[in-house]
Amino acid sequence: MYLKYCLTFLLFLGAIACFSQNHQIKVGAACTEEYFPLLQGKKIALFSNHTGTVNNEHTVDLLKRSGFDIVIIFSPEHGFRGTADAGEHVAGSIDPQTGIPVYSLYNGKNGKPDEQAMRLFDCLVVDIQDVGLRFYTYYISMVKLMDACAEYGKNMIILDRPNPNGHYVDGPILDMKYKSGVGWLPIPVVHGLTLGELAQMVNGEKWLPQGRTCPLTVITCKNYTHQTEYQLPIAPSPNLPNMKAIYLYPSLCFFEATPVSLGRGTSLPFQIFGHPNMKGYTYSFTPISMPGAKNPPQLNRQCFGKNLSQLPNEELRNKGIDLTYLIEAYHNLHLDDLFFSSFFEKLIGVDYVRKMIKAGKSAEEIKTRWQSDIIRFKKQRTSYLLYPE
Repeated sequence: MYLKYCLTFLLFLGAIACFSQNHQIKVGAACTEEYFPLLQGKKIALFSNHTGTVNNEHTVDLLKRSGFDIVIIFSPEHGFRGTADAGEHVAGSIDPQTGIPVYSLYNGKNGKPDEQAMRLFDCLVVDIQDVGLRFYTYYISMVKLMDACAEYGKNMIILDRPNPNGHYVDGPILDMKYKSGVGWLPIPVVHGLTLGELAQMVNGEKWLPQGRTCPLTVITCKNYTHQTEYQLPIAPSPNLPNMKAIYLYPSLCFFEATPVSLGRGTSLPFQIFGHPNMKGYTYSFTPISMPGAKNPPQLNRQCFGKNLSQLPNEELRNKGIDLTYLIEAYHNLHLDDLFFSSFFEKLIGVDYVRKMIKAGKSAEEIKTRWQSDIIRFKKQRTSYLLYPE
């Protein structure tokens, strides 16, 4: 009984510590004294979604209440209010709460605003919560907006936010022959940068087409370092509902290129995995259609596999990318070439991982292969860091 009380008390202290760290951090959007003067007299575009808030008020409402002229909103994957499925095309609309036109960057076209939209404004404000993964598409939309701003001579102001996976770098650097809508830049799977830092790197490394650079101002977070354990106050997308899912996302997202369910259509997306034909497991779940997962893999089929939702967050934070789950499912299902789709290389970013898994290599052996990428990238990004490592 005494041990139980001690464990409860320690968990309570941990929760208090996390709250205290979040409370001390001041996100860029809250630093109004720094960016309000830059917006005076300007026609403003805003790239944001439901995560762009300050003290429970959306940034768009804060700007409108403060008398600024917002003429257009650009929205990413999942839409401005964050409810659309992964990969679902989102049409342009009028935001019912503000009456401002919403231009969807995830509308089935090239994801870059047209000339008509770019001529509407003088300055583009970016305020959106990213999770620091190469295949998470918010940064891709930002980079396409950077290119559009570079073309039309528009200023971009990034209201920076902490990266919940900003405490480490892991995974191979993208081989650009696999560049796609889930991998746009030559960066590792887990890049460890905030959007402000990444944007500076895009400019500095001349990653925009034709070597263009975007006129850029970053309003930094205060009291944040890359080792700060930041608890996201709002789920960034429908299938990343909590910190457990965000920490497991770098490891489980590779199941998107296989027949294995990673829990879309359940209450534990990115915290479980399974398949109807997996053997030797007692845990089971059945994906169903629900908001944010209208047609999930293995819909209405009982899947057998593992529940990872009880793993301690600290363990997941320290482990980094863990390929053991993927390798375990590969060997269990005995599907050989039918296990991986061509989408796998777009997610992992290189061609050797699939080959090493098929050859029976361990997760540790595969991670050793990409260590040189991590070392090279961490050196390359040094001059673009805005926060202590």
